Amino acid sequence: MTRTCPDQTSRNDARGQDVGVVYAVRGAVVDVVFAQSDLPPINTALIVKWDRPTALILEVHSHLDQNTVRAVAFQSTAGLARGALVHASDGPVTVPVGDAILGRLLDVVGNLQDDGPALPVDTPRRSIHALPPLLKSQTGATDVFETGIKVIDLLTPMAQGGKAAMFGGAGVGKTVLVMELIRAMVENYEGTSVFAGVGERSREGHELLTEMQGSGVLDRTVLVYGQMNEPPGARWRVPLTALTISEHFRDQKHQNVLLLMDNVFRFVQAGAEVSSLLGRLPSRVGYQPTLATEVAGLQERIASVAGTAVTAIQAVYVPADDFTDPAVTTISSHMDCVIKLSRAQAAEGFYPAIDPLGSSSMLLDPLVVGDDHYQTAEAVRRVLARFRELTDIISLLGVEELGAADRLIVKRARRLQRFLTQPFMVTEAFTGTPGASVPLAETLSGCRAILDGATDDWSESSLYMIGTLSEARKKEAAANAADAGTAA
Repeated sequence: MTRTCPDQTSRNDARGQDVGVVYAVRGAVVDVVFAQSDLPPINTALIVKWDRPTALILEVHSHLDQNTVRAVAFQSTAGLARGALVHASDGPVTVPVGDAILGRLLDVVGNLQDDGPALPVDTPRRSIHALPPLLKSQTGATDVFETGIKVIDLLTPMAQGGKAAMFGGAGVGKTVLVMELIRAMVENYEGTSVFAGVGERSREGHELLTEMQGSGVLDRTVLVYGQMNEPPGARWRVPLTALTISEHFRDQKHQNVLLLMDNVFRFVQAGAEVSSLLGRLPSRVGYQPTLATEVAGLQERIASVAGTAVTAIQAVYVPADDFTDPAVTTISSHMDCVIKLSRAQAAEGFYPAIDPLGSSSMLLDPLVVGDDHYQTAEAVRRVLARFRELTDIISLLGVEELGAADRLIVKRARRLQRFLTQPFMVTEAFTGTPGASVPLAETLSGCRAILDGATDDWSESSLYMIGTLSEARKKEAAANAADAGTAA
């Protein structure tokens, strides 16, 4: 049955835009009735004029009949009444782009949220919806991006122009690792950074803003937030806003872009909430039936073209530590580098709590990283894998029951585990331990020394939470001197 529209909405406003009225409000989903059957296209932005200082922005999602559209709200709909006037714009939601927004904090529709001065009136705007670049115009990612984090540079090297994701459950250090990567990369990175805070705590967003202001890197960074307290429509579309800004710097400014997202799972979760409000039947584990399409639409836009790289680093929450979750497996299928954070590693105090055997990178290839790096990484993996196999036997019978070769493997594996830990600069204020950034050459030489038995007689604690092997050597010498002094 076609819904009727009040008489006052049968007119157009002064700009010739169609005007409708709110027919129904279901949380973040709003039905709007238009008098004319020429409905605004899908993804068109609708503007609700109501008694609030800022207009409410909706996005057309579907056409229910000849006169009615169903739209998703990007701001809270609390207080929105039936009959409110809705103006259809000329196209999709657009956000400001370009140099004017560097150092600023934006929301999903491009409104400033940092209480700073207004943007210039001539600031260009760009639609948040775009197709990914053609495959023939994309350039591959083969340049290794050194992070200064030992376990990442050794076992899961990142690519400039690639996509890397940190997967982990609650409280294993995803956000800390992302913040350390931001600090490490922005310091050594000539380009623009775009950070998307997707569905995370407002406290974390405030801490990141404050830290960037203190470190002096904010003037080369754009922050886009759709936090946990915002409606699902905002959390669902805020990654597209960040992508749009990144694409402008890539395409128009021809600048390398570092795109950071925390947390991509919240994007999927927001899509599931919107899907339920739209009345779709859920798919596996309650996720939206369009899960694969939505993730692909986001991830495939992250691409490098014409020698200009977009490097993406993403944190992904793993619900209940289940790495077989449909959202986790769908996201990981698009990644060049998969870093898994392990609760078992965190429980033993090994930070960053990266699982060296569960993580992988497409760049760990002798043709890309070189034969020396590849052979060292594979040797480290073999020793750690054998140690993991022996763990149950050691728990039951003890190390003494192992053969001589296995005892040597256990000794070196335990030292490798500790050497691959590292204090972070972003946690220095909390731990009191100065952070360390380790060049790849130092990481490789340290691992080779441990594998060759150079540290077999050292105390394991000398290799824990240090940077280079020379620091461990000094720590060992200091401990020996202290023991000698005590004995004397």
